[in-house]
Amino acid sequence: MPEAPRGTPLPSSRATAPTYTERLWLGPLGWVLLVVFSAMMAVAFVPLDPRVAALVAVAVLVVGAVLLVGLAPRVEVRDGVLRAGGAHIPVDLLGAAVTLDAEATRAELGPRLDARAHVCLRGWIHTAVRVEVNDPRDPTPYWVVSTRRPAALVAALHA
Repeated sequence: MPEAPRGTPLPSSRATAPTYTERLWLGPLGWVLLVVFSAMMAVAFVPLDPRVAALVAVAVLVVGAVLLVGLAPRVEVRDGVLRAGGAHIPVDLLGAAVTLDAEATRAELGPRLDARAHVCLRGWIHTAVRVEVNDPRDPTPYWVVSTRRPAALVAALHA
């Protein structure tokens, strides 16, 4: 491969840093419930053998934590693309973005929900962002995305 002349930057294969990123982790109550579930599973095995019960508790705790961490969707704005879970859309195809507090999120996901809307929702996160889709070829009218920092996500979408 030929060398670039001095002073000429080489093209970078690294992606630029995200302007917004968030992982939709389980809340504190969810982690407490995982520990409680692990203890309940252990109690079921105590009559068999206390050592087996301890192993079951640890196994349930580890497997549960790995699943919950691995399955937590990421919400990200990077390189002009909004990613929410497994879905993505270029930011230039998006219209107005609005922050939703807990009450507005409940209304948006209830009586006002359009069945064609894309929803990336986590029930333990009570705030969200609604963003219009301005792509005439896309039947999806808008996205509703759970986020703990709706103002920051809207700012990243408008940047």
